[in-house]
Amino acid sequence: MSSDPTPPTGLLRAPLSALARAVYLGLALLFLVLGIVGAFLPVLPTTPFILLSAWAAARSSPRLLSWLEHHTAFGPMIRDWHRGGVVSRKAKWMSSGFMAASGAYLLWSNHPRWAAWTAIACMGGVALWLWRRPEHKIESHPEHNTAAKPE
Repeated sequence: MSSDPTPPTGLLRAPLSALARAVYLGLALLFLVLGIVGAFLPVLPTTPFILLSAWAAARSSPRLLSWLEHHTAFGPMIRDWHRGGVVSRKAKWMSSGFMAASGAYLLWSNHPRWAAWTAIACMGGVALWLWRRPEHKIESHPEHNTAAKPE
């Protein structure tokens, strides 16, 4: 047994430079703007951009991260994601509907067919990934563990 008190290197992060924090903050703000725009445009998703914004804010601005986590619209999706990658069924249906509408628009419009089908394939991959996400955090309860019950 080792008596080395230093934690594994993967658990410690070196402090970020001012430039790195500024880049992360810029990304957090960019993703936040894209997420807000996505709330009004059916072609642009909201949830992934808000999650990316929270990720970048966690590395650059505790104040922005706190605001995002406590926001009435954005907070629940961030908290759900932190609870094990949970995506609500409502978010899945809304995202899938918007992706389907976007795909139909691309096929109907005057875009090159290869571009439309490429975008539809990408959206299909995102939809497949999205629907594989849990909708509820799976809790482990001792009463469900038969090995823990006395005979």
